[in-house]
Amino acid sequence: MPSAPFVDPLLIRLAVALAIGLLVGLERGWQARTGEEGARVAGVRTYAITGLLGGVCGGLVPLTSPSVLGFGMLGFTLVFGAFHWRMAQETRNYSATGVVAGVLTFALGAYAALGVIQVAIAGAVALTILLALKQPLHSWVRKLTWEEVRAGLVLLAMSFLFLPILPNHPIDPWGAINPTEIWVLAIIIAALSFVGYGAVRLLGERSGIILVALAGGLSSSTAVTVTLARLSKGKDTGAPVLAGGILLAATVMLARVFLVAAALNRDLLIPLAVPFGAAALVFLGAAGFLLLRPRPAGPGTALTLTNPLELGVSLKLAGFIAITMLLAKLIVGQFGDAGLYLLAATSGLADVDALTLSLARMSETSLAVHTAAIGIAIAVTTNTISKAVMAAILGAPRLAGIVGSVSLGALAAGALAHAHF
Repeated sequence: MPSAPFVDPLLIRLAVALAIGLLVGLERGWQARTGEEGARVAGVRTYAITGLLGGVCGGLVPLTSPSVLGFGMLGFTLVFGAFHWRMAQETRNYSATGVVAGVLTFALGAYAALGVIQVAIAGAVALTILLALKQPLHSWVRKLTWEEVRAGLVLLAMSFLFLPILPNHPIDPWGAINPTEIWVLAIIIAALSFVGYGAVRLLGERSGIILVALAGGLSSSTAVTVTLARLSKGKDTGAPVLAGGILLAATVMLARVFLVAAALNRDLLIPLAVPFGAAALVFLGAAGFLLLRPRPAGPGTALTLTNPLELGVSLKLAGFIAITMLLAKLIVGQFGDAGLYLLAATSGLADVDALTLSLARMSETSLAVHTAAIGIAIAVTTNTISKAVMAAILGAPRLAGIVGSVSLGALAAGALAHAHF
């Protein structure tokens, strides 16, 4: 059999470098498609040649010296920059985007010859997308307010500046307070507040709230309650839709807790299915009515967006959760197994996931399934009540009334279902 033709790997790399230049040049040429021939510094051919030039300089490095690539990039940058400077003098357009794009195309072509081809291709795609999104990005930046920029910076600082330096171990004698875990809770609450603000502004009131409720309910329905209740403050007319979001998040929370518990121990499936199902139907029915019903138009019905990141509220809620965790730990140490239900009640004030995981696992070995189911139900009950209280404290009176009454109805439905079935 004849052997397969040999293809030099360098030839493949140079072809990739040329393709990178063509990709970037296609976008650059399309942007300047209305200009006269020869009136622009660089188009499809120039960028394609630039990518190939970078690939050739990179390919010469193993044969000569790295200085070939350095001098090649320096010479290209000087020549390319000089032509752009001359064009800027004539057109009074002093944007440096074209120069940076040209230099980066050269660098990506060189990297395609020397490094990982997939990385070079990914860089070229990212560069082309950024260049193509000029108008949408500029329009988005013009619409940003200083409060939104500041909120984003604060959230980034919380996540990447302060979080890494916090100790990731308990710092109290009872082993209850972990600074990293508490700070992560604060970040989640703040992030949901920021995402909720952005979703409502970009998608509109109804769609944004539904998105926040569904996504937030998977991680923290308490944070969703805080976020949406805060949005309703001083704007009573928007309360029904926001209340619908809170109730939808509560529905997601019930489904999440039920699925987690049943996944860990199938014996919990039946004891939890009936009361949780009844409560979820009440929450979901009320949420659907509030979110999907036609809303009368008129002055004062639009939702007013204020601070996109209420850092004080996030930190206070995280602190409250830390105190609750400490109290729960002390109760267990004082009362032992007899304090299980009291632990469930206190833990549920802030979070139901930790207790659900603990009791579901314990029910496989040392804890009766019935006892575990009651403990989980108590935690969900106190969590539901605590969110209604938060809605009353942080939200508009109308929202507090809706959330409180529906929550009581859901709890009553769950209790009746448990008693009769």
